[in-house]
This record gives sequence, C-alpha cells and structure tokens, in this order.
Amino acid sequence: MAKVIIFGVMDTAELAHFYLKHDSEHEVAAFTVSRDYMNGTEFQGLPLVAFEEVETIFSPSEYKFFAPMTGRNMNRNRERIYLEAKAKGYEFISYISSKATVFGNQIGENCFILEDNTIQPFTTIGNNVVLWSGNHIGHHGQIKDHVFFTSHVVMSGHCVIEPYCFFGVNSTIRDFLHIATGTLVGMASAVYKDTEEWGLYLGNPAKKLPKPSYEAY
Repeated sequence: MAKVIIFGVMDTAELAHFYLKHDSEHEVAAFTVSRDYMNGTEFQGLPLVAFEEVETIFSPSEYKFFAPMTGRNMNRNRERIYLEAKAKGYEFISYISSKATVFGNQIGENCFILEDNTIQPFTTIGNNVVLWSGNHIGHHGQIKDHVFFTSHVVMSGHCVIEPYCFFGVNSTIRDFLHIATGTLVGMASAVYKDTEEWGLYLGNPAKKLPKPSYEAY
C-alpha cells in the first residue's frame, strides 16, 4: 500500500479520491494544486498544499503521486504537472479499475483507467494515459504517452496512437491505423485513414478541419 498525493481540486481529483479509497490498496494522504488555485487548506477532508512546495511537506521518499487531470491543451497541461512532479522526485501510481479487463497488458505510470474498459491482449499503454469508462482497446495496439480516451471509444486492432491524442465520446478508429501526434477525434466521429499531426477530425467519415487540434481543445 502506498500513501498518495493527488493533484487537483476539481471533479477528476474528487473521482480519483473515490476510486482509490473504494477500489485500491492505496491511501490518499493529501491533495495539492498550484498556489494560484488554492481555496483553503483542505479538500475532501484531507490536507491541501501548494504544489510549489509539496515535496517539502510530503517527502517523495514516503509518498507517491497521482495526477489524473483532464485532456485540456491536448494533454499538455497534464504532461507538465507529471514532469514537474517527477522532477521533484516523486514516483507515480496508476489506478486500474478492478472492473476493467486488462489481460496483463503493459500499462505505464500515472494512468487512470476506469470501469468497463476492455484492453485486448498484446496491447501496450504508455505513461500518463486516461481511459474513461467503457472503451474498447483492440488487440496488438499501442497507445503512447499523454493520451485521453473519453467514453465508449472503439480503437480497433493493430492501431498505433501517438502522444497527445484525444478521442471524443463514441468515436471509432478503424484497424491498422496510425493516429498521428496531437490528433483530436471529435464525438461520434469515425476515422478510416491515418491522420496528420495536430489534426482536428470530425464526422463520419471523419474529415480534417483547417483549425489545429490545440486551438480547439
């Protein structure tokens, strides 16, 4: 069992606290957030401290870290906190729901994998990846770092998902596709072809919009 510091004071942090409390061996010890976003000294009945000084209060030698943040700024906000916490010396946990099917696949650190995900065999998942509830992750696939799947996304077999991608609710990715760095696939969109870096794709079949993904989300 690890004592864990959670980053955040919004819904995702509250949910992470719930999942870790009710469906893990970890103990949440405190929350942290950037000083500018602090409103008080407690959250969920636990200490809330400034991220700028968290390591001086909760030593990385005694506590582990979890940053289950949203996909804002194409996951780069979450990446920044992940890297800054690593630089402070923290090791990370991942939360993998007991109600997810994972088949012993390799899953990295600081991943937040909720209930009813099916991750088929021979698939690898990198670091700092969020799989919200109810996704199908196909066999022989690869999801790289800093990726966010919302809910009920279908990633068919043999796909490679590059970093910083985001997939909207009910989106679909055909088998054997390469989804390029920073791709945003909109809600209910279906991707039939390889994508381009930082592309924004909407529709069925999905078409690339002129606006880059990082200007949309």
